[in-house]
Amino acid sequence: MLDPIKKLFPSFSTELVKDVDANATVQSFKAGDVIMRTGQYIKNTVLVISGKIKIYREDENGSEFFMYYLQPGQACAISMICATKNAKSQIMAKVVEDVELILIPLPLMDKWMMQHRSWYEFVIDTYRSRFEEVLEVVDSIAFRAMDERLEFYLKRHADACGCKDLKLSHQEIASELNTSREVISRLLKKMEQRGLVNLQRNNIELLK
Repeated sequence: MLDPIKKLFPSFSTELVKDVDANATVQSFKAGDVIMRTGQYIKNTVLVISGKIKIYREDENGSEFFMYYLQPGQACAISMICATKNAKSQIMAKVVEDVELILIPLPLMDKWMMQHRSWYEFVIDTYRSRFEEVLEVVDSIAFRAMDERLEFYLKRHADACGCKDLKLSHQEIASELNTSREVISRLLKKMEQRGLVNLQRNNIELLK
């Protein structure tokens, strides 16, 4: 496990890499698996080696709102916060591409914050980057019309996959933007007429 850690987490010190290798476990999950549910206690800090995870916020009726992706070399800031406070999860994490994860036992979280400067800096940087990303999402909800929110949503997905072809259904987008499929279909059709996208069944090609 040493090589993937060094490659994906280059900021980790040699001592920290050795500690991760000695104390953490590696686990794989398939696309569609839910690896963290709202309301459950978190026992591990998760680092992503490969694959992709979607992080959602759920309301009391079970509706899902997409927050951000977790990709190789990243960790989930919200799960870190819950772990340090021994609090229940406030998010749901769903695998969208088969993933391989490094699971770090909860008791090591605080210990490494004191023991390894590189771990401390990694955690703080994770908090900062996710906070900025969540602020963008809040701004999108609070200050943008639905057509702008849709364009912002599609751009985030394109940035995450590094591609222009997005395997997304209209219903999936509607659920994650908390609106109706009919609204999304109408807005996508307008985007197609403006030459921004090419629409196919369960596939959206970004043209600009």
